[in-house]
Amino acid sequence: MPSLKQTQTSIYNWKMKYRNSNKVSAKWVPIFSVVSFILGMLIASRLWEPTESNGQLVSLRRNNKELQVVSKESNPEKKPVRNQDVIGEVYKTHEAIQSLDKQVAMLQMELAAARSSREIGVSDGSATTNSETSTEAAHREKAFVVIGINTAFSSRKRRDSVRETWMPQGEQLLRLEREKGIIIRFMIGHSATSNSILDRAIDSEDAQHHDFLRLEHVEGYHELSAKTKTFFSTAVAKWDADFYVKVDDDVHVNLGVLATTLARHRSKPRVYIGCMKSGPVLSRKDVKYHEPEFWKFGEEGNKYFRHATGQIYAISKDLATYISINQPILHKFANEDVSLGSWFIGLEVEHIDDRNMCCGTPPDCEWKAQAGNVCVASFDWSCSGICKSVEKIKYVHQKCGEGEGAVWSALS
Repeated sequence: MPSLKQTQTSIYNWKMKYRNSNKVSAKWVPIFSVVSFILGMLIASRLWEPTESNGQLVSLRRNNKELQVVSKESNPEKKPVRNQDVIGEVYKTHEAIQSLDKQVAMLQMELAAARSSREIGVSDGSATTNSETSTEAAHREKAFVVIGINTAFSSRKRRDSVRETWMPQGEQLLRLEREKGIIIRFMIGHSATSNSILDRAIDSEDAQHHDFLRLEHVEGYHELSAKTKTFFSTAVAKWDADFYVKVDDDVHVNLGVLATTLARHRSKPRVYIGCMKSGPVLSRKDVKYHEPEFWKFGEEGNKYFRHATGQIYAISKDLATYISINQPILHKFANEDVSLGSWFIGLEVEHIDDRNMCCGTPPDCEWKAQAGNVCVASFDWSCSGICKSVEKIKYVHQKCGEGEGAVWSALS
């Protein structure tokens, strides 16, 4: 299409041609001017036509405004968050989680207590209804810690030596339960023969001291893992405690230091406290701690997983409840301390290695006491307890004891 300039030039040349030739009349000049103007306007409007119509432009602007509004609504300006506000929210969340943990643990305990009470009732031959079992579980005594002293029929002298040293007797034992929530019992099962002379001897001793917890368990050295399970199940069914402790009857214990140590971990839901070790898995049959299932631990020469030494250890309420609920399916290895450690593998459990729970006998515990670091428990590693404890435990108590009044000032 010719441009405006070319068209005007052509018209001008045409006009001049005919003007010069005098063949065009003067009356045609205005007509040619109007035609030139109209043609020029048409060409100009064609050249300057916008790429989009006015309606499209308006629509596009409206859409852009709407997008801006939606964007502002979807991404409102956030006020700057202060560090104190963040810490406060984290603290509130942590408190809520702890509260839920406690509620779950309480429900688990009630279930475990009901099951344990029902099993004990059935094994005794007594018929108990669900309502009776629930009532028993609801009326369990509240305690801070239940300490079970593992003993045997032949260990009367050991028990007497413990009573004469670190374990209160008579009214003091009851006062310890009332005021401090510390419950101490010698735990023992029954003989293979019903109502044997061994059982009657324990009944007579219990009538004198009132410090036994009888278990539905047949006594035997190779049945310590089963006895441990039964102890925790029985204790959970009878007492609602924060901690449950197992200790051997040839170990010296400072009750006040033990209570203070446990109290530091009171807010934690699942703790396993003791002197953690990892000894070799012994495959030879002629050694004392032979493990018949050594092949389960891998190649020969491997070590056990970390677990607390069996002389003394403590577990929290949730773990004792777990043992009580799952007692029938918990596997028993040859060694009791290994068995206990295996039951917690795969669980969310905090292992606390407290070396104050495995001090040596004097001079080791004596030096620590003089430095102000009184031990929780003392024994000889070479004997897996105090060597000749009946004769020696009084000496250990004299040199390494916390003092007669220490337990009464604990937990204050």
